[in-house]
Amino acid sequence: QVQLVESGGGLVQAGGSLRLSCAASGRTFSSYAMGWFRQAPGKEREFVAAINWSGGNTYYADSVKGRFTTSRDNAKNTVYLQINSLKPEDTDVYCCAEALIYDYSNSDTMAAPNSYDYWGQGTQVTVTS
Repeated sequence: QVQLVESGGGLVQAGGSLRLSCAASGRTFSSYAMGWFRQAPGKEREFVAAINWSGGNTYYADSVKGRFTTSRDNAKNTVYLQINSLKPEDTDVYCCAEALIYDYSNSDTMAAPNSYDYWGQGTQVTVTS
């Protein structure tokens, strides 16, 4: 059974940083792409970042480029999201997701929520002004 567990969220002032982690278990982590999405109550799920199985390809939403960085450690079955220069509009629940994506050069596929078949519960990030 696949499990994804996020951690690292919290309350931070604007301009601050957080490092989110997502620990995966249940299948061969290094075979799967990982995505980060965020969602506020009453709003649609929004793509944030994605990384292919090896870590060699990464993708970011335009709203977070230059501030967010995703990476992975396949030996630890963990994917990370480093968030810098936080803004109040970054306040959301951040979820990681796992997908078997063969065409990881396709940014649309990597960014699409329906490409992902397992999801974590999420970690809350709250940014105060």
